[in-house]
Amino acid sequence: MENLSQSTVFEWLSSESSMSYHTGEQRFSRHIETGYPSAGLRFRILFSDNSCLAAIEDWLLCNTTELSLALITRKTGLTCIEVCAEKLFDLATLQTLPSVEVFQLKADAPVLNQPGLLVMDMDSTAIEIECIDELAEMAGVGAAVAAVTEQAMQGELDFEESLRARVAKLKDADADIIHRLCSKLPLMPGLTEMIAELKQYQWRTVVASGGFTPFVNHLKQLLDLDAAFANELDIAGEKLLGTVSGQVVDAQFKADTVESCAKQWSIAMGQRVAIGDGANDIPMINIADFGIAYHAKPKLAAAAEVNIEKLNLKVLPYLFQLK
Repeated sequence: MENLSQSTVFEWLSSESSMSYHTGEQRFSRHIETGYPSAGLRFRILFSDNSCLAAIEDWLLCNTTELSLALITRKTGLTCIEVCAEKLFDLATLQTLPSVEVFQLKADAPVLNQPGLLVMDMDSTAIEIECIDELAEMAGVGAAVAAVTEQAMQGELDFEESLRARVAKLKDADADIIHRLCSKLPLMPGLTEMIAELKQYQWRTVVASGGFTPFVNHLKQLLDLDAAFANELDIAGEKLLGTVSGQVVDAQFKADTVESCAKQWSIAMGQRVAIGDGANDIPMINIADFGIAYHAKPKLAAAAEVNIEKLNLKVLPYLFQLK
């Protein structure tokens, strides 16, 4: 926070001085997170480095609406300014900045410091890759499987049919590719910090994936998640059989996971959150109280309550409020 002092508005905001600040004809007031003005609109501006400070300050100083500001702190380490006003103000300039995200916080947003539930997709949400595409590359059938994966993510194919079609292409591959991929599974930036902060407040964290059990189980152990669900690859004689067995984790299963886990752990209404990136996550997003699209395909982005488009998973705790 010390670098905020290069900006006069942020220098005032990060200090413990007066509750108001005047510059020219503009007047700002200060509030704390738990004491925000109850009437009007509430937005949070997030960024990961201070290269955009000048542009944000210019935007603040050009605003003709009286604004109440607060610094919002979370352990994931982004910079967040909360902006409250009685009427809508122009956000277009901020939204064009490449490393800045702006989110409207509603009165019924999840509460960070009360128990909640987060159900996450895995591929391209909790981790940076699509596991089946990586397995296919290692098995020498990458192009064929990737084409089917993309169609499924765009919602153009039935998930179970596409899953079985892709897995069939892995038939006779060496099962060791699973262990090799687990050993280098690339976590999505911000995942570890996000999970740690949620767990501090007794949130339950779950992965529900259309991928495969070795990978979700690896994440469960690594991050001390509360539960993990995925599809079971059939293996015999150290070879993949090209089939999956048991309950298929499809879009409906993911949605059911939100409800069943919330019931299991007595999670209050309003505190059930889901995050994903593809069309297969839409039912899960819709049934949750708060659905988040993460660097998402258009169909999911249209269905979600909030879209994280530029920054990483460190954003998520800032989308919740403290009470």
